[in-house]
Amino acid sequence: MTLSLRLSETDTDIIKAYAKMQGTTVSELIRRIVMDHIEEKFDLKEYEKAYAEYKKDPETFTLDDVIKELDLA
Repeated sequence: MTLSLRLSETDTDIIKAYAKMQGTTVSELIRRIVMDHIEEKFDLKEYEKAYAEYKKDPETFTLDDVIKELDLA
């Protein structure tokens, strides 16, 4: 899939210089940055969901408790 992106000449020059500094292509740099951003946002949503569940029932267990409960020892 091909995407187009309109940038100013200054922004283009900065992105090209940064990609070169990183030893990668502009396409790979932008792909990596966008995917990292999406992953961070997804992780934050998952954290918020888990924290909300924890606030409803803040009971926690130690690793030793879990090992005993699951009979893994």
